[in-house]
Amino acid sequence: MKRFTIVLLTAIAGVSLFARTLGQAGKSGNEPPSTKLKVGDMAPDFTLPSTVGDKVTLSSFRGKQTVVLAFFPAAFTGGCTKEMQTYQLGIDKFKGTDAAVFGISEDNTPSQKAFADKLGLSFPLLSDFTTRKVAQDYGVFIPDYGVANRVTFVVDKEGRISYIEAGKDAIATLGAGEACSRLAHKGSGASQ
Repeated sequence: MKRFTIVLLTAIAGVSLFARTLGQAGKSGNEPPSTKLKVGDMAPDFTLPSTVGDKVTLSSFRGKQTVVLAFFPAAFTGGCTKEMQTYQLGIDKFKGTDAAVFGISEDNTPSQKAFADKLGLSFPLLSDFTTRKVAQDYGVFIPDYGVANRVTFVVDKEGRISYIEAGKDAIATLGAGEACSRLAHKGSGASQ
């Protein structure tokens, strides 16, 4: 147990250093890359391990639920903590639009689990740690730092991207919430 704690703390310190370096890159005018995906594109499918134990496959939500994919650089860092806390504070708004919310990072699952427990998150975090393929498929991976850029995708019930929000705007989660609300309203209007 002591060894695990040391490994976990070392990993957290390393990720924190990456996040600080990444933040400095943004301040110097060298903004990290954003996605090449566009609204209307099919969201790349994936299966990732989650902090609640089961693997999550994006395509399993098709025809059932809107999905929010909130890519964030690193657990236990300031901006990422604020972003995930904001999702938690507004989780009822997302549940009210029948949207599933997932945070995604390149952290390993044990680190994400500790982060989720510390913040009291009621939604799963997904780990793209092993291959970082999902961040690459979504065009948000920053190879020099080994993390994802902060980008949120709202995926409609047909599996298409209906909204994208990047950078500091993604921390606020307002745009994602409004996009989910529009999709819920559109869906209820179509069935009447």
